[in-house]
Amino acid sequence: MFFIDQIILLTAVLILLGIISSQLSARLGLPVLVLFLIVGMLAGEDGPGGIFFDNAEAAHSLGTLALALILFDGGLQTPVKAIKQVWKPASALATLGVLITGALTGVAAAYILEIPILQGLLLGAIVGSTDAAAVFALLRNAGIHLNKKLKATLEIESASNDPMAIFLTVGLLEILVNEMKPGTGLLIMFLSQMGLGAAVGLAVGWMSVRLINKIQLAAAGLYPVLVSACGLLSFGITANIGGSGFLAVFITGVVIGNSRFVFQRSTFLFHDGLAWLSQITMFVVLGLLITPTSLFDVWLEGLMIAFVLIFIARPIAVMPVLAVFGFNLREMTLVSWIGLRGSVPIILAIFPLIFGLPGADLIFNVVFFVVLISATLQGSSLAWMARKLKLTLPPPVTPAATLEITALGDVDADIVEYTLGKTSRAVGWRLSQLALPESTVVAMISRDGNVIAPRGSTLLQAEDQLFIILKPHTRIFVDCVFSGKTYGEKNELSTQELRVKGNTKITDIARSYNIDIVGAAQDTLEQVIRSTLNTLPNIDAVVELGDVKLYVRDMVAQRIITVGVLVTGDKLKALN
Repeated sequence: MFFIDQIILLTAVLILLGIISSQLSARLGLPVLVLFLIVGMLAGEDGPGGIFFDNAEAAHSLGTLALALILFDGGLQTPVKAIKQVWKPASALATLGVLITGALTGVAAAYILEIPILQGLLLGAIVGSTDAAAVFALLRNAGIHLNKKLKATLEIESASNDPMAIFLTVGLLEILVNEMKPGTGLLIMFLSQMGLGAAVGLAVGWMSVRLINKIQLAAAGLYPVLVSACGLLSFGITANIGGSGFLAVFITGVVIGNSRFVFQRSTFLFHDGLAWLSQITMFVVLGLLITPTSLFDVWLEGLMIAFVLIFIARPIAVMPVLAVFGFNLREMTLVSWIGLRGSVPIILAIFPLIFGLPGADLIFNVVFFVVLISATLQGSSLAWMARKLKLTLPPPVTPAATLEITALGDVDADIVEYTLGKTSRAVGWRLSQLALPESTVVAMISRDGNVIAPRGSTLLQAEDQLFIILKPHTRIFVDCVFSGKTYGEKNELSTQELRVKGNTKITDIARSYNIDIVGAAQDTLEQVIRSTLNTLPNIDAVVELGDVKLYVRDMVAQRIITVGVLVTGDKLKALN
């Protein structure tokens, strides 16, 4: 048997154990990263697996690649509107928050471990950032639902605070090992990390979308691989010119994920699986790297440092920052608590080993212990804490899923699958009574495993699955009809015009979008326009009815075929 055969077998067994252990996560109340680490530790030299692994550089290389893929997937799933909503508090936490957390933890670590203050600050810098992989996995799999602002703040902070932690770690190592003097050199390093990361991430993301949509590949399966290559290209370019590859790959993911490109859904599914594989591999390997018995030598000191980090440093760093941006006390408390440490601190703790810093083993063991405590305590109590703070929301209706149109470059349309929840506005009404945007087609309805041909008389029920063909710009209106939201709950609609058929009734508009139009409930929009105008209608004629404007957009002979409906900002504000 060749050695590589043994490696393949061992890798497959460890990955399978990691996947199986993830199924125990909810049952045991532990984050998956803890279980993956435990699998690695059990497979290691002190466990029943007996595998000896002490190659710090290999673990660092593998961890860096895995983390890049995880951040790229996180970027693909992050809406731009979420970033716009919380970029200020998230960026403040990712920079100033990491600095304060690291400084306070570092001073305490120097005192507790009786090591020089600079080494203590190095340890603090290593554990200063929250972990994107841990936070993404926890928020998306914990079974709790937070408001969009709070959830986005946590996710974007965790995805963007790695550059600050890396900068502080590398900067302190340069001072400790290479005796670099603090000053302009550190400032230039910080600016290059952040600036180059953002610039390259945006540039590569923009070019990637155009490349993906222009290139004609022989096999559909190559498109997700092409997207992965673009993400890794962003990381590689940035890291090689002195910037933050982690920030760049996240931003590239955001740019690509918020653009339209061919085979989009299959690409998202591919990268979701790739991110899970990366998490399992990374945490298992990091678990192999540690010698579990060595943790007993630092358990008391590690426990004390973890206490300072979780209960003192993180809250002091978070609360003043979030208070400035209008977060309430309950929200600030939850953000303080969800400061999970994961793979990033462990990977950064390998840096002192690579640099050959005296006492690097002590720092690595303490950091590993702190990560275990943080992930176990904070991760397992997230749902309980959110409920105690009364920040949980009811589960949203099943989100719409965009299906694949492989010729997307030539067809400006999406096929979207909706599963109707009990609170959907469409439940209990016939298709003909829904004021769907023009050009929107209900292609198929699935109910209890049976296919129903859509007709105007079809009465919709909860749990119905609808397959709808729509134009991308009308998606937000169709979401209103089938998700249970109202027109006024979406501020972005204040500048968008809803176009419907001229024979749509006023009552149907009110039911579908919560828009009140002056007139008899059973009157059609065509009748309202004709009765209000003093002349015969023509294209682009407009009727103002309070806060609602009706536009004639299309006519056949004297019939009004299409009507545009626009609600003013004041009306939207009142509905909010």
